Amino acid sequence: MSFAFVLVTGLAAAVNIAAGIIDFARAQWVLDNMTKYGVPHSWLFGLGAVKTAGGVGLLAGLAVPPLGIAAATGLALYFVAALGTVVRARWFSHVPAPGAFLVLALGALAVGLAEL
Repeated sequence: MSFAFVLVTGLAAAVNIAAGIIDFARAQWVLDNMTKYGVPHSWLFGLGAVKTAGGVGLLAGLAVPPLGIAAATGLALYFVAALGTVVRARWFSHVPAPGAFLVLALGALAVGLAEL
Protein backbone atom coordinates (compact mmCIF):
# COMPACT_ATOMS: atom_id res chain seq x y z
CA MET A 1 0.00 0.00 0.00
CA SER A 2 1.66 3.19 -1.18
CA PHE A 3 1.76 6.50 0.65
CA ALA A 4 0.11 8.23 -2.33
CA PHE A 5 -2.76 5.73 -2.27
CA VAL A 6 -3.44 6.34 1.41
CA LEU A 7 -3.00 10.12 1.16
CA VAL A 8 -5.15 10.76 -1.91
CA THR A 9 -7.83 8.26 -0.94
CA GLY A 10 -7.95 9.52 2.65
CA LEU A 11 -8.20 13.15 1.55
CA ALA A 12 -10.94 12.40 -0.98
CA ALA A 13 -12.83 10.41 1.64
CA ALA A 14 -12.53 13.14 4.27
CA VAL A 15 -13.75 15.97 2.02
CA ASN A 16 -16.68 13.93 0.71
CA ILE A 17 -17.79 12.85 4.17
CA ALA A 18 -17.50 16.47 5.36
CA ALA A 19 -19.51 17.67 2.34
CA GLY A 20 -22.18 15.06 3.07
CA ILE A 21 -22.43 16.20 6.68
CA ILE A 22 -22.79 19.82 5.53
CA ASP A 23 -25.60 18.71 3.22
CA PHE A 24 -27.32 16.87 6.09
CA ALA A 25 -27.04 20.02 8.23
CA ARG A 26 -28.77 21.98 5.44
CA ALA A 27 -26.34 24.88 5.69
CA GLN A 28 -27.94 28.07 4.38
CA TRP A 29 -25.23 28.66 1.79
CA VAL A 30 -25.84 25.17 0.40
CA LEU A 31 -29.59 25.84 0.19
CA ASP A 32 -28.87 29.16 -1.53
CA ASN A 33 -26.64 27.43 -4.09
CA MET A 34 -29.21 24.70 -4.72
CA THR A 35 -31.75 27.42 -5.48
CA LYS A 36 -29.32 29.14 -7.85
CA TYR A 37 -28.71 25.86 -9.67
CA GLY A 38 -32.39 24.97 -9.90
CA VAL A 39 -32.03 21.85 -7.76
CA PRO A 40 -34.93 21.10 -5.38
CA HIS A 41 -34.03 21.31 -1.70
CA SER A 42 -35.73 17.95 -1.24
CA TRP A 43 -32.79 16.35 -3.07
CA LEU A 44 -30.27 17.55 -0.50
CA PHE A 45 -30.49 14.53 1.80
CA GLY A 46 -29.97 12.11 -1.10
CA LEU A 47 -27.06 14.10 -2.50
CA GLY A 48 -25.45 14.19 0.95
CA ALA A 49 -25.99 10.46 1.31
CA VAL A 50 -24.22 9.81 -2.00
CA LYS A 51 -21.20 11.91 -0.95
CA THR A 52 -21.05 10.28 2.48
CA ALA A 53 -21.41 6.77 1.08
CA GLY A 54 -18.73 7.53 -1.49
CA GLY A 55 -16.38 8.74 1.22
CA VAL A 56 -17.02 5.68 3.36
CA GLY A 57 -16.51 3.50 0.28
CA LEU A 58 -13.16 5.15 -0.35
CA LEU A 59 -12.11 4.40 3.23
CA ALA A 60 -13.23 0.79 2.83
CA GLY A 61 -11.18 0.74 -0.37
CA LEU A 62 -8.03 1.15 1.70
CA ALA A 63 -8.62 -2.45 2.81
CA VAL A 64 -10.39 -3.72 -0.33
CA PRO A 65 -9.11 -1.72 -3.33
CA PRO A 66 -11.88 -2.79 -5.77
CA LEU A 67 -14.44 -1.28 -3.40
CA GLY A 68 -12.51 1.99 -3.39
CA ILE A 69 -12.35 1.93 -7.18
CA ALA A 70 -16.12 1.53 -7.34
CA ALA A 71 -16.60 4.40 -4.86
CA ALA A 72 -14.17 6.67 -6.72
CA THR A 73 -15.90 5.91 -10.02
CA GLY A 74 -19.29 6.73 -8.52
CA LEU A 75 -18.00 9.97 -7.03
CA ALA A 76 -16.37 10.96 -10.32
CA LEU A 77 -19.66 10.45 -12.14
CA TYR A 78 -21.50 12.36 -9.42
CA PHE A 79 -19.18 15.35 -9.76
CA VAL A 80 -19.34 15.30 -13.57
CA ALA A 81 -23.10 15.68 -13.11
CA ALA A 82 -22.56 18.40 -10.49
CA LEU A 83 -20.33 20.30 -12.90
CA GLY A 84 -22.98 19.97 -15.58
CA THR A 85 -25.60 21.32 -13.20
CA VAL A 86 -23.47 24.36 -12.32
CA VAL A 87 -22.68 25.07 -15.97
CA ARG A 88 -26.32 24.59 -16.99
CA ALA A 89 -27.28 27.17 -14.37
CA ARG A 90 -24.58 29.48 -15.80
CA TRP A 91 -22.86 29.97 -12.41
CA PHE A 92 -19.39 29.69 -13.89
CA SER A 93 -17.76 31.22 -10.82
CA HIS A 94 -18.89 28.10 -8.89
CA VAL A 95 -17.21 25.62 -11.26
CA PRO A 96 -14.02 25.28 -9.14
CA ALA A 97 -15.83 23.62 -6.22
CA PRO A 98 -17.26 20.57 -8.00
CA GLY A 99 -14.16 20.63 -10.22
CA ALA A 100 -11.90 20.17 -7.21
CA PHE A 101 -14.05 17.31 -5.91
CA LEU A 102 -13.93 15.72 -9.36
CA VAL A 103 -10.12 15.96 -9.45
CA LEU A 104 -9.93 14.31 -6.02
CA ALA A 105 -12.27 11.50 -7.09
CA LEU A 106 -10.24 10.94 -10.26
CA GLY A 107 -7.05 10.98 -8.20
CA ALA A 108 -8.47 8.36 -5.85
CA LEU A 109 -9.51 6.31 -8.86
CA ALA A 110 -6.04 6.55 -10.40
CA VAL A 111 -4.16 5.54 -7.26
CA GLY A 112 -6.71 2.81 -6.57
CA LEU A 113 -6.17 1.34 -10.02
CA ALA A 114 -2.42 1.56 -9.51
CA GLU A 115 -2.77 -0.53 -6.33
CA LEU A 116 -4.35 -3.46 -8.16
